[in-house]
Amino acid sequence: MLNVMGRRQLEENTISVKFEGFDELERNLNNLQNKVQQLEETETVAFTDLFITSFMREYTDYSSFEELLEAGGFEVNSQEDFQNIPDDVFDKHIAEHTKFDNWGEMLQQGTNEYIARELGF
Repeated sequence: MLNVMGRRQLEENTISVKFEGFDELERNLNNLQNKVQQLEETETVAFTDLFITSFMREYTDYSSFEELLEAGGFEVNSQEDFQNIPDDVFDKHIAEHTKFDNWGEMLQQGTNEYIARELGF
């Protein structure tokens, strides 16, 4: 936290201000920059990392992404299995059992929250 300390110099009609805490601010900014760089280098993120239990409980009828898939009758053992789910069928399942209108909205919210967690917000 930055501390600002003021000292009045009446004879010159000015205020002298000393700022403290820039070293800590610089460390925090460097740490944030490192986290951003790590995120930029990330190529894939597991659904279980995007859709953590608290996310699923807040936004869906389930406590895990796996439960959401199972409840829809989707057998997913690979990325290919997931990609083979018809978009309209999956969107309908998402709309009926989450607070989202479609998969794209759920994925975007999960991504946003994942980034915020990774950056420490």
